[in-house]
Amino acid sequence: MEAIIKTGGHQYRVKAGDVIKIQKIDGKVGDSVKFEKVLLLKDGDNVSVGSPTVKDAFVEGKIVEQGRDRKIIVFYYRNKTRNRKKNGHRQPFTKVKIERISSEVK
Repeated sequence: MEAIIKTGGHQYRVKAGDVIKIQKIDGKVGDSVKFEKVLLLKDGDNVSVGSPTVKDAFVEGKIVEQGRDRKIIVFYYRNKTRNRKKNGHRQPFTKVKIERISSEVK
């Protein structure tokens, strides 16, 4: 069984056992997470497409890691004006292991 879920403004295609890296959500390592915005469910040949979400469908997972990505450099430069600006940014993330995909509708 596969699903497409939406969290943090992004969409992810997941299966049971997958580990996905998503934008930071609240919780500690070991906490369970429930994603209720399921956009699509696929079980073999049966495909359920939501409008906008599939009713009574959810995906459960467990938080594996909370962390921050590697630093990226943001550099603004305008030529001939001595105008430059340098910033660094580290995006926080959460790694979630997908435990099960459930649906009441088949």
